[in-house]
Amino acid sequence: MTGQEETAGGLAVGPVTVPADALTWRFSRSSGPGGQHVNTSDTRVSLSLDVASCRALGATRRARALERLAGRLVGGVLTVSVQTHRSQVRNRVEARERLARVLAEAIEPPPPERRRTRPSRSAKRRRLEAKRRRSDVKKTRARPPTD
Repeated sequence: MTGQEETAGGLAVGPVTVPADALTWRFSRSSGPGGQHVNTSDTRVSLSLDVASCRALGATRRARALERLAGRLVGGVLTVSVQTHRSQVRNRVEARERLARVLAEAIEPPPPERRRTRPSRSAKRRRLEAKRRRSDVKKTRARPPTD
């Protein structure tokens, strides 16, 4: 699996393990190819996590996730649906990976603030010289004046 492991039914997301009882699974009929098989089996998988009440994340990570996932949450619940594969087992694995990926991106700490710097004197000089050269090139393209 990519970046997440199954730990006793829970979901490992970076430094946090979400317990299995916090995850909600739903299965339904999938659309797409599959012939008669698709009409009788529930291969589509929806995996939900109530981010707003998940104690495993801790207060800081939970607040960060709620802020960053605000557009994806419905009532504080994050849901991932998968129907790419014909088998429910493969869709379950895919759903776990997607949920772990989305949650890991949401809880990661923000990048350090950028320290503002100024261009050096030589960088300014090089930039102005390049502008002058470009200006000269464009001037030589001009048509000669007519008398």
